[in-house]
Amino acid sequence: MAALAEAALALPPRPFRIAARRQETHDTWTLELEPVADRTLDFSPGQFAMLYAFGTGEVPISVSGEAGGPLVHTVRAVGAVTEAICGSLPGASFGVRGPLGNAWPVAKAAGEDVVVVAGGIGLAPLRPVLYHVLARRPGYGRVSLLYGSRTPADLLYTDELDSWRESIDVDVTVDAADESWRGKVGVVPKLIGAADFDPASTHAFVCGPEIMMRFAAEALLERGVPPERIHVSMERNMQCGVGHCGHCQLGPTLICRDGPVYTYAEIEELMAVRQL
Repeated sequence: MAALAEAALALPPRPFRIAARRQETHDTWTLELEPVADRTLDFSPGQFAMLYAFGTGEVPISVSGEAGGPLVHTVRAVGAVTEAICGSLPGASFGVRGPLGNAWPVAKAAGEDVVVVAGGIGLAPLRPVLYHVLARRPGYGRVSLLYGSRTPADLLYTDELDSWRESIDVDVTVDAADESWRGKVGVVPKLIGAADFDPASTHAFVCGPEIMMRFAAEALLERGVPPERIHVSMERNMQCGVGHCGHCQLGPTLICRDGPVYTYAEIEELMAVRQL
């Protein structure tokens, strides 16, 4: 009953406006939103919100800011709604429903090693994990960020990648290099074999395209990380955000209601079914 009541409270959109806007890549922007009235949203790393562009539609977007801070979303323009959101300037208003979904169990990893594996825009939902760990750095063991994108121009948060290297291991790769790239070329799961962590005491947090997450999970399993310590964030066609419409159904689970974060032990069989 408590979950249903919480879902009902999340249904009415609240008005927010863009306080700041920064372009990350040619098609991706990070937006800081502030409430028009009332207080901002309290969210946990891994949760998402439904952003409503008035007159266009609504989409689920993961929170990409620091818990306890302003509401921040990193949005890639890939359709009518996200194009409208990304094209909006400071002062523009949106409807926001949330926070929705469950969270990365980053607190459970305290005292142990952490491996963050991100592909493309998948770094955005994992950024709050990194903020959480970095703010409590002495309370964690070895921490690695393994990140990849299609090209160097598609890399997110490049300034932060450099600053994060001062406290954690950061390994970056791209699928296709340009003439200026001097780093690694290849897919993200290939970075896992050389990462420095103790498999028996590691929590892995993985987000990106499903095929990338599946191969990353397999590489982590090969290193000896138990499947219940591998956490993935799923993306499906969410429309209501509270488990009512069924559009995000994956086998017996509804991503918006039961996820988006799952252990690989929970989701492995479903991810292995083609076209499910």
